[in-house]
Amino acid sequence: MKIAKIIAFMGVLAMAAVLLYGFTVGDFSSDGAEILRNPWGIVSLVDLYTGFVLFSAWIVYRERSVIVSIVWVVLMMVLGFFTASLYVLVALQKSGGDWKCFWMGKHARE
Repeated sequence: MKIAKIIAFMGVLAMAAVLLYGFTVGDFSSDGAEILRNPWGIVSLVDLYTGFVLFSAWIVYRERSVIVSIVWVVLMMVLGFFTASLYVLVALQKSGGDWKCFWMGKHARE
């Protein structure tokens, strides 16, 4: 579980760095328009948001609170895999070393 925590933490750091870079150096409107003009840009966005939806489904499945689930899902759609990395890190920490609890959340005790 320690390796998983290290990987998740590295994901948080990497995503925080590139998000900071993108928000400070990039121009969201013109860069986004460029992506949408490119067929592979569209493919990449569909691929990315399919991953967001699947990951969000896992979050909703394992969380006890609907409100908490909604907050995580909104953050997922806005901040992408920064949120996923942070969620994994938090879930690993809360699971106390129990992989079943990590993967299944509220359903692990059933």
